Amino acid sequence: MRISTAQYYATTAANYQRNLNNLMKSAEQASSGVKLTTAADDPVGAARLLQLDQQKSMLDQYSSNISALGTAQAQEESVLDSINDLLQKVSELTVRAGSASLNDDDRKSIGAEVGQAEEQLLNLMNSKDANGKYIFSGASNNTPPFARNSDGTYSYQGDQTQLQLKIGDSMALGLNDTGWEVFQQAINASRSSTTLTAPAVDDGRVSLSPGVVNPGPSFDSSFRSGEPYTLAFTSSTQFVIKDAAGNDVTAEASQGGKFDPDAKGGSDITFRGVTFALDITYQAGDTPANADAVITGHSFQLAAKPDSFVGTRAPGNTSTALVSQASVTNAAQYQSFFPEGGAVLKFTSPTTFDLYARPLTPDSVPVVTAGSVAGGVATAAGVSFTLDGAPAANDQFDVSVNSHQTQSPLDTLSQLRKALETPVQGDPAAQRNLDNVVASTISNLSNAKNQVDLARGAIGARGNVMAMQRDQIQSSNLLNTAAQASIEDTDPAEVLTRLTLQQTMLQAAQLAFSKISQLGLFNKL
Repeated sequence: MRISTAQYYATTAANYQRNLNNLMKSAEQASSGVKLTTAADDPVGAARLLQLDQQKSMLDQYSSNISALGTAQAQEESVLDSINDLLQKVSELTVRAGSASLNDDDRKSIGAEVGQAEEQLLNLMNSKDANGKYIFSGASNNTPPFARNSDGTYSYQGDQTQLQLKIGDSMALGLNDTGWEVFQQAINASRSSTTLTAPAVDDGRVSLSPGVVNPGPSFDSSFRSGEPYTLAFTSSTQFVIKDAAGNDVTAEASQGGKFDPDAKGGSDITFRGVTFALDITYQAGDTPANADAVITGHSFQLAAKPDSFVGTRAPGNTSTALVSQASVTNAAQYQSFFPEGGAVLKFTSPTTFDLYARPLTPDSVPVVTAGSVAGGVATAAGVSFTLDGAPAANDQFDVSVNSHQTQSPLDTLSQLRKALETPVQGDPAAQRNLDNVVASTISNLSNAKNQVDLARGAIGARGNVMAMQRDQIQSSNLLNTAAQASIEDTDPAEVLTRLTLQQTMLQAAQLAFSKISQLGLFNKL
């Protein structure tokens, strides 16, 4: 086979150019330390590098989220610490206010301090983060979580949604805690009640406090199952308790139904998770000889504090009608049919209405249909609503229910302040009310602090998870970097060996070409 001179020169030039390109590429890799600059260098490696870059971006985002979570939770924990300190200060003021040595002016002074603490607590519970968002409003973080109502009570305006950030492929942590969970769920110790049932006219000899609900499940599991109870005094040192069915349950009371009004703590009656303070005040002319006679016959009804209702007219109502009062008139129907989360009264005419569960949506189905108004009172699901004025068709009234199971610390401070501002000197009934408020406040503040401590504990737990996840992300980043380096970076020993080989091969090719290109026919003559 003959090869022309032109063909030989072209082939040799192409081979030389290819070897030169390989040499230059190896030289570039040796100087830069990078062996994969374009996808053509290693298509499989390039695809793997793209995956590793995406993973690194996600890991960086998770690290950024952990930093944001750490900042947010540090701010929240700082606020909760301040709230706990404030509640502890008010607890000390409350104990001081219960001293019998104080007069009305002393208590009024303490009430002023409580009022200042109330304002400070409201500000703390409406704290904002570094971005100007309300910490405890949930997802509605542009709305102040707590607002003071016209009657001095407080309402929660946020929602119950906890914002979350992802810190792993399948892991997310809460960015905040809602005010509903941290403050509104504090157990209310003053959710029982007592009512004097005999004698018909209070003679002032026997009084029984509304009671303080003790921590634990006894109240809900035992007390409420048998209410209302009747507590009747059979002597000046003994009483009998019967449940709603008439069963004698006195054995479950402290000291088996006995009490000693002269002993310290001897007049405290503890029954099914509630402690009632008994006060025996003998009147002029009473003697030890007739003590049994003047005390026997006094009786009280013991029960859970009845639910209360607040009816609010919708802004779009065309009439000026208001729901001025609401009360349970049929306990069985109320327990069975009234919506637990509140209701909406929607009038179809001035005298007919439908009752819906809150919130009212286009898909809502009425709980009660075609209810009627009689004598200015709308009755539905065991509750009677007294109307002030005549409603118009399509008027709506939002009805919220307070079951008294929980109580915000703001309401606790408000109730204490009002009790301390009320004069009690020379008024035994007012003094007993103050004593009751002081006792329930001490318990409610303790419950509120417990709820705050639960939130602080949750923050600590999330902090531990973040620390472990941060370590995991750092480890993953190291592995990711190593994997990228193995694909993208050169091996110095390998590239230098290859570069030397390619230089030698190029020099040999040059020498061979120069020798062969000089051969001709005349070399054979």
